[in-house]
Amino acid sequence: MVSFAPDEIGLVDQSPCAGIRADLKSCLLKSDCCKKDKKTPRECLKDGLVPEECLQLRQSFFECKRSLLDNRRRFRGHKGY
Repeated sequence: MVSFAPDEIGLVDQSPCAGIRADLKSCLLKSDCCKKDKKTPRECLKDGLVPEECLQLRQSFFECKRSLLDNRRRFRGHKGY
């Protein structure tokens, strides 16, 4: 969710993977599956009816969430942006 404050433009959610989550959400909602077929983003992902860009964002989101749990990567930082 994007908040537009007068002095700062950014996400309301400040969690480590919030940027990738927001990009994935907007990509899914802009896809033809959600617009024309009136399906939910979850159904579109399950059926595989989304563009390649959304699938790549989904993989990046997965890797970001996995890096939060991986103790070996905790010193390197999170993969999100």
